[in-house]
Amino acid sequence: MHTSSVDSPPRPEHRTTAGLAGLTGALALCSTLLLALVAARWSPLIDADGEIAATTHRWAVDEGGITQACRILTDWVWDPWTMRLLCAGVVVWLVVRLAARWTALWLAAAVALGTLLQQGLKAAVDRPRPVWPDPVDSAHYAAFPSGHAMTATVVCGLLLWLLHRHGVGPAVWRAAVAVAVVSVVGVGLTRVWLGVHWPSDVVGGWLLGATMVAVAVWVHRLRRP
Repeated sequence: MHTSSVDSPPRPEHRTTAGLAGLTGALALCSTLLLALVAARWSPLIDADGEIAATTHRWAVDEGGITQACRILTDWVWDPWTMRLLCAGVVVWLVVRLAARWTALWLAAAVALGTLLQQGLKAAVDRPRPVWPDPVDSAHYAAFPSGHAMTATVVCGLLLWLLHRHGVGPAVWRAAVAVAVVSVVGVGLTRVWLGVHWPSDVVGGWLLGATMVAVAVWVHRLRRP
């Protein structure tokens, strides 16, 4: 007889897995479509990117205080290495406090694979970043996808799922969701505001990051239903 885990309420496992597979497929399809449009330099997308980027760059030049705040947030609070260090801390906690070695390995591997995918796509697409006569910030490597947006989505998404799986209280859950949403959306907006990414780079990072989270959760549920 199957006994459900105390970490979550009982539910039909096959329905959950099927729904997760469907979500993963939908996210992968959206990510692939956007990737194809960016790689093909689809004119309507390129034009929209250019118009939005030019407008936000003018604002960034005029609003020095907001621009400086965006630099601090993107370079320190929401930087990919900050997110990876947060993930590393959770990995240690999973091993030391919960003896959840497989979940710790799963989390570390998912974040590492997300980074490899991100860098591989940057090299393959090789999209130039915006170039301004009066830049307010600078960045390295190719533009698509946004590493900041993708890393924040992967880390925040996986950590939220772990919190849900371990049954945290309502107040903690609401606070965690709020922090995650602000972080994921906020880091994407700062990258466009600072003129180092096109808007579609950020959307691509969000979609690819969400796809990685869905795949990772699907794998975890198959291994630890």
